[in-house]
Amino acid sequence: MFDHVGRDVKERVFTPVARPLQQLHPVVFTWLALAFGLATAVLLWQQQYIWALLCWALNRVLDALDGTIARLTQQQSDLGGYLDIVLDFVIYAAIPIGLVWGNPSPLHYQMLAILLGVFYVNAASWMYLAAILEKRAQGAAAQREETTITMPAGLVGGVETILFYGAFALFPTHIVLLFGVMAGLTAVSVVQRLVWAARNLA
Repeated sequence: MFDHVGRDVKERVFTPVARPLQQLHPVVFTWLALAFGLATAVLLWQQQYIWALLCWALNRVLDALDGTIARLTQQQSDLGGYLDIVLDFVIYAAIPIGLVWGNPSPLHYQMLAILLGVFYVNAASWMYLAAILEKRAQGAAAQREETTITMPAGLVGGVETILFYGAFALFPTHIVLLFGVMAGLTAVSVVQRLVWAARNLA
């Protein structure tokens, strides 16, 4: 929901940080982000919640830096954008799995299944729509977005995901509620895109 604003803020905040790091290839930061994201999942599994929260924050910083450095050094590429989103989704799946593995119960596994199921449908709802918009020349370039492809907005986007995943580590005893709320809001995002597509793609 706040991703367009968040991208502008991110560029202003991270550009000064990225300038001294320009000698490194952006993909270095993409892989480092993956490492810290997987560390987050492992630490949640081990119930090391504060360390997990720190690794999650570092994952997000590194994930922001790869794109900023790519733009500063004119090294944007379709492969880089593709790799970035695939590895992000690895982390988005691994973190709730690690959280439940650290505190397993039938209810936790049920809520995990619901959350990941909604994520699966949500990914289809925006990725295929993004492909259609790019095909129609209404994508990222047309909308002047600083992303490889356009990311059709919904109630839950990147900014909200950062906040929810941070809350998972801060309040691990409330994951049933948090998983349920995030799954419900993400499902609303799917409906939003379906309604938009029905109105604009017919």
